[in-house]
Amino acid sequence: MAYEAVWMNDPAKLNKFEFYKIEKDGLDIIRDIREIYSKEGFASIPAEDFNLFKWAGVYQQKPNNGHFMMRVRIPGGILTSNQTRELAALGRDYGRELIDVTTRQAIQWHWLEIEQFPDIFDRLDAVGMSATEACGDCPRTIVGNPLAGIDPDELMDTTALVDELERFFLDNRDFSNLPRKYKMSISANIYNNCNAEIQCLSFTPATKVLNGEEVVGFHAMVGGGLSAKPHLARQMDMFIRPEEVLKVAIGVTTLFRDHGFREKRHVARLKYLVADWGVEKFQEKLIELIGPMESLGDDRTVGWNGSYFDGVHPQKQAGLNYVGLSVPVGRTNSDEFDALADLADKYGDGKIRTTISQNLILTGVPDDKLEDLLKEPVLQRLTPDPKRFMSRTVSCTGNEFCNLAIVETKERARRVAKYLDENVQLEEPVRIHFIGCPNGCGQKSVADIGLQGSLIKTPDGMIDAFDIAVGGTLGPGAKYNTALKGRVKGEEVQLVLAQLINYYKETRVSAEESFHDFVQRVGTETMQSKLTEILAAS
Repeated sequence: MAYEAVWMNDPAKLNKFEFYKIEKDGLDIIRDIREIYSKEGFASIPAEDFNLFKWAGVYQQKPNNGHFMMRVRIPGGILTSNQTRELAALGRDYGRELIDVTTRQAIQWHWLEIEQFPDIFDRLDAVGMSATEACGDCPRTIVGNPLAGIDPDELMDTTALVDELERFFLDNRDFSNLPRKYKMSISANIYNNCNAEIQCLSFTPATKVLNGEEVVGFHAMVGGGLSAKPHLARQMDMFIRPEEVLKVAIGVTTLFRDHGFREKRHVARLKYLVADWGVEKFQEKLIELIGPMESLGDDRTVGWNGSYFDGVHPQKQAGLNYVGLSVPVGRTNSDEFDALADLADKYGDGKIRTTISQNLILTGVPDDKLEDLLKEPVLQRLTPDPKRFMSRTVSCTGNEFCNLAIVETKERARRVAKYLDENVQLEEPVRIHFIGCPNGCGQKSVADIGLQGSLIKTPDGMIDAFDIAVGGTLGPGAKYNTALKGRVKGEEVQLVLAQLINYYKETRVSAEESFHDFVQRVGTETMQSKLTEILAAS
């Protein structure tokens, strides 16, 4: 340990897990999995070590009978075809062929067993990939512009910066013991395609005239996060040159490590430190660490696209295109990953890219190959021309596999989207996000319509239900959605949403008025009245 664990000076303000982490760094679990637990079996794992499994990218899978979920880092969301094939092969060998794309550009497998992990670690390493610190109290996958290097709407290619951050923080024991999980993003795309406001630390596109020359760089936001008490990140008053990004990231992470709250885990994220100090004090402390910085330049973020790219789009390289594919609720499989790897080599540049909307992108497709690509069988389901509701529906893992979720979400989200596509005619996309617990992995708070799992007591027992929130958006005018009163039974969700969305369709001032703008115009009270009316009639 190269740093001083200053928080240990006040043990009364530490939760019990902090004492365990100081005795055994989370990164040590990877050695123990390799050398002990994979050889001696599931029963040999001490209960207290299961929390440390997160540093290996691993969680116990419900119902805790010896199976695990593993999350694999994909920094910036860029995969080679060889990496994609290996992910497919590992999913086929150990994960019952199931692959989920996450809201942080990672992929997840399920059904893994402890004896399999050394082979998985080795095979990931052989193709330049890792699950290390994909979870845990540490810097997680660096989220980046999935179109980096090919994006007509980016100010610069941020691929090298994502790689620089990833190389520095991954497996770095100076930063492997943070108070809680820590999420970073960097993008120079002007449409906020990394959801900057929900990150612990985000770098967003900016320019500033310095010494008579316009310099492309970044602004930085700190203290964002979702879960039960979502916070919007706050912008610091500084302009950051590309070569200063790592310095700023190290400084912010150091402040979180040394001053973040470690007494109660549910209030340990960076957002609570920023809220307590205020962004001005936080910046003052940061400047003490890293030295003076230029003040704000010109913010170049002009909107928010939610990181949706379905369809065929021209790249900034003349004659080349990227093709955004819809992955229904982020769930795919080994056969489809293999097929996409083949298509990337046959028609494109050998790359597949993941997005924070749980979708995939094929890149580098020449104009004269587009027609043949679009005829490929795998693009019938993973279509570049999806139906409106299926294309904008996001879901967390749900209680099928997750120990924290109290309701099933993936399949229900798919069924709800299918019902809406069949019964509601609407061109304007409405973003619908499902989560199975308050932790917010499905990013409910940023959705036009967010649904959070809950339970209702009936004469026949407890049944799945959902609470509804409306009107979220990010980018300029960012605002989390507002919860409405009235719990909806799980089997009635699609019927209630159809009526809410039809109310929007029939009452909006024009076809161009988005759902978010509609909610802001009519007000939450009006939406509440409509939901109450729908529930009373059901």
